[in-house]
Amino acid sequence: MKLLKIERDAFLAPLAAVSGIVEKRHTLPILSNVLLDCRKDEVLLTATDLEIQISTTCHAAGANADDSRVTVAARKLQDILRALPEEAKATLEIQGNRMLVKTASSRFSLQTLPAADFPVMADGGSRLTRVNLPQGQLRELFHLVHYAMAQQDIRYYLNGLLLVVEGSELRVVATDGHRLSYAAGAISSQEEKREVILPRKAVQELVKLLADSDEEIAIDLFPSQVRFVFGKIELVTKVIDGKFPDYGRVIPVNYRNQIALSRAGLQQALQRAAILSNDKVRGVRWLLTTNILKISCSNNEQEEAQEELEVQYAGDPLDIGFNVNYLLDVLANVSSETVNCSFGEATSSMLVTVPDKPDFKYVVMPMRI
Repeated sequence: MKLLKIERDAFLAPLAAVSGIVEKRHTLPILSNVLLDCRKDEVLLTATDLEIQISTTCHAAGANADDSRVTVAARKLQDILRALPEEAKATLEIQGNRMLVKTASSRFSLQTLPAADFPVMADGGSRLTRVNLPQGQLRELFHLVHYAMAQQDIRYYLNGLLLVVEGSELRVVATDGHRLSYAAGAISSQEEKREVILPRKAVQELVKLLADSDEEIAIDLFPSQVRFVFGKIELVTKVIDGKFPDYGRVIPVNYRNQIALSRAGLQQALQRAAILSNDKVRGVRWLLTTNILKISCSNNEQEEAQEELEVQYAGDPLDIGFNVNYLLDVLANVSSETVNCSFGEATSSMLVTVPDKPDFKYVVMPMRI
């Protein structure tokens, strides 16, 4: 039975959009598959890992007039389409429990699984609120904080990103217990306070899928789900049930000691010094004196790297250590030419801000070197 005939590129883009959440190895084989729901002139593609579900559509003039649904290995189908010539047209046919992918000179046979067994995510219930904002704005907010999320922390609520809607503001916060990143942006509506913790994987997919454009995205909050609708894509994710730390108490205020640094200059100095850092600890020492910042790293082989930067500083001398990766992360994810670093005592955290984004704050805890 002919399923559809479509140009390679027209099908590859939506397939790539949904297959990012598909695990290569899974205890449930059908979770490695993409659901193809073929209707007249349109194909609905859906993938899920039981926590996140992504759906999108593509136009297919050759789709079967009779509605047909089937699941097939997402990554294998994607790899086949990628390997075809750019201008190729592919025909998808169903023969028993097999899908045939055919072009003028190629033929592939893939195993299918019944569409009835595909675990479509349950409805989220009554919607609590909807927020609309430009895709580019949400993408930038996520980009400013996502790298501070924890990875496989036993405090499961840290393995995600806090999203807060309150009044006319949308806030996003991430922390792994050693550093915290905060960003906020304006929205056009006035909302009651709602907050949810988005899973790490959902945030990473959104960072990849969101366009840097003014095209609108709708965020629907449900009691246990969040739905993002933008372009032809719909991403639904479960939320993490837990109490996120009080980020307001972590962000320091009224620090007296401050320096302004070239973002690129500081980044390059840290990258050079980090070559000789301890592979496990990754510590970098900052020695701040009048108008001079000395950066140094050393390792177990007694090797040492030193960098010296001229700064405008007349405060108290300061000797403080950090994880160099935490500093490089923030410098790689902000675009400002200048970064401001504010300090308290040698045992206090450092606050990193940028001049053109007053609603962005990055806090990194010190470490013993």
